[in-house]
Amino acid sequence: MSEPTKRPCADGQGTLPSCAPLAVPYVPFQQSGSQTYSQQDALANGTLFPGLNLPFQINTVAATPAQTGVLELQALSFVLTELGLYLDTHPDDKEAFDLFREYTRLAREGRRRYEAMYGPLTLAATADQDQYTWINDPWPWEFRQEGGRR
Repeated sequence: MSEPTKRPCADGQGTLPSCAPLAVPYVPFQQSGSQTYSQQDALANGTLFPGLNLPFQINTVAATPAQTGVLELQALSFVLTELGLYLDTHPDDKEAFDLFREYTRLAREGRRRYEAMYGPLTLAATADQDQYTWINDPWPWEFRQEGGRR
């Protein structure tokens, strides 16, 4: 009597059979002049570069969260980190460096506007104030809605 044939696991079902081959991961090489997402889409997708957006789950379209000042600053910071990592391996990409400079300018300006409305975002930013204001209420996340106090 022959042994029954084992079927491989279906997609998304735990462990692979003992005879499963080893995986060989692949990450595409980034080229100079790669397309980029907007900062909000980059934050939602977890990468600035659409060519590196290789989702491993069924959800291939990222949700776009509501637009707020804090989220905008977070998105700009994310894009700066992504561009910095790219520039670590592509230091001669002038277009990417120009984009890095532009996003740095936007982040500084956005942080300045946000802090003028709500107070310092970081402990170090309190040094730019007339007095120490770090512990003053309310904290940015305590506003009922952006633009208004509790």
